[in-house]
Amino acid sequence: MNQIKIGKFIAERRKKANLSQMQLAEKLNITDRAISKWETGKSLPDSSIMLLLCDILNITVNDLLCGEVITMDNYNKELEKNLLEIVKQKEESDKRLLRAELVMGICCLLPLIASVIIALTVPMEGWLGGVIVGVSLIPILIATPFALKIEQKAGYYECQKCKHRYVPKYSHVFFAMHVNRTRYMRCPKCEKRSWQKKVISKE
Repeated sequence: MNQIKIGKFIAERRKKANLSQMQLAEKLNITDRAISKWETGKSLPDSSIMLLLCDILNITVNDLLCGEVITMDNYNKELEKNLLEIVKQKEESDKRLLRAELVMGICCLLPLIASVIIALTVPMEGWLGGVIVGVSLIPILIATPFALKIEQKAGYYECQKCKHRYVPKYSHVFFAMHVNRTRYMRCPKCEKRSWQKKVISKE
């Protein structure tokens, strides 16, 4: 999706509706700064207000995502194109999140490994070595809930029994036995347990 084109289209439709940025912002219950960011192509409207925005500007969501009013002849083609683009963007976003989770894990493990090496090789009181190792565990304890949230939300888990792909509840991810990103969980569709692999795409 072309954010610059979409931004110009929003500005054009806003002016056609005789609305200032401030007036449109008030109708959407957001700041005029957000409107400015849309119109300059720096960001896109949040999905939670997209329908209301389109209603105010008298356009469809498909028009908005295309950055122009779509004729009926091209409507289905453009709709399919936009849906594919949204899916692609989600997959790219999920990949970035999973890479960030991996980097977070490495950054948390390095201090622990270093502290264990120091505790085992440098002459010191036993309690002091324990304190050093204990302190190095703090980043892991802080990062773990965030890493698990990323793992839950980014991509899908695939049931090995029925091949159903889904996003599990956080508690299921938290308590499941796992090897890397493969987790032993119950599928919500066939209700059978299996080792389920993390996948990026829905299909």
